[in-house]
Amino acid sequence: MAANTNDTYVYTGLPQNWKQTARPRVGINGFGRIGRLTLRAALTMNVDVVAINDPFLTTDHMAYMFQYDSTHGRFIGTVTSTTSDLIVNHLKIRVYNKKVPGEIPWLDHELDFVVEATGAYTTIDKAGEHLTAGSRKVIITAPSSDAPMFVCGVNLDLYQPYMNIVSNGSCTTNCLAPLVKVINEKFGLQEGLMTSVHSLTSSQLVVDGPSNKDWRGGRGALQNIIPATTGAATAVEKVLPEMRGKLTGMAFRVPTPDVSVVDLTCKLIIPATYKEIVEAVREASMNGMKGIIGFTDEMLVSSDFKGSTCSCVFDAQAGLALNDSFVKLVAWYDNEFAYSCRVVSLINYIFAVDLCRSKRRKSDSKMHRRKGDDDDKDHTCCGCLG
Repeated sequence: MAANTNDTYVYTGLPQNWKQTARPRVGINGFGRIGRLTLRAALTMNVDVVAINDPFLTTDHMAYMFQYDSTHGRFIGTVTSTTSDLIVNHLKIRVYNKKVPGEIPWLDHELDFVVEATGAYTTIDKAGEHLTAGSRKVIITAPSSDAPMFVCGVNLDLYQPYMNIVSNGSCTTNCLAPLVKVINEKFGLQEGLMTSVHSLTSSQLVVDGPSNKDWRGGRGALQNIIPATTGAATAVEKVLPEMRGKLTGMAFRVPTPDVSVVDLTCKLIIPATYKEIVEAVREASMNGMKGIIGFTDEMLVSSDFKGSTCSCVFDAQAGLALNDSFVKLVAWYDNEFAYSCRVVSLINYIFAVDLCRSKRRKSDSKMHRRKGDDDDKDHTCCGCLG
């Protein structure tokens, strides 16, 4: 991708000055598309996956599904199994087949995080079973009605250590929110309509079948372009409260296996030429949003973005402007792999912040014992908190 500085840079979520003294220990509940790709991402992003739970898969079946992927290709590495373990690159990962999260022996593995990737436990109450079972934190790989939602590059600064269950939002929200943030901060976003042209997912049907909540959603995924609802625009309001009431949107499900695209049509408060908007996004992609927003000015199509680790890849050639206040912006995203990378990024960020604050508390405690409780001198152990 021309002018895209992020082709080889992966946003890990770790602060730039972070000195790796420990790695988060992670369990995955649900070994479907996101569960498997989260493991792939974790293997290259300083995270140790030590246990997996899926009630429907044997270890040899897990090994087969992880090694061979029709969309992302064969895993480059070694994959074997025993009756109780999945072994990836000679690393043993304990496998369980529990149907209820509260029965999974996470405590045996001293977990820092559980990645809740089943899509079934998306509330604090339901995901909280993982805490009862022994995990310290839970990352929900879907929007949640009541758990705090975080989007990398957008609102991570709002995370607090008491938040034991958090949502990584949706893949579309992870694409849309960073772009909205850049545009709003630079030009002011008065209002906008978002359309996601989204690849098919396992929730759809291969041939026509019943779908009580959404009749069109029951039509064959391989034969149709299907209008659908999306909560991505509403979710942006959760991570960018200043956007409340300014965005709404819809989706079209299309018969491609992976990679989706967001069309953001919006009115600007501060008039700007399309060239100025492009330059603002390009600058963000090389600085504050590096690894989150990618940039291309080449004539690319959806399959060219498969395997991209950026949450959002701005397509400078695809957008257009009616005038200096009314523009259409286009951004691509690998709705499977890029999203899975952000799950791991969020784990790394939370782990670093929690560890840093733990060190700070210990250091402050020693300092107060030495100098007295009235001494409130600030202390930073690695600077990751600013």
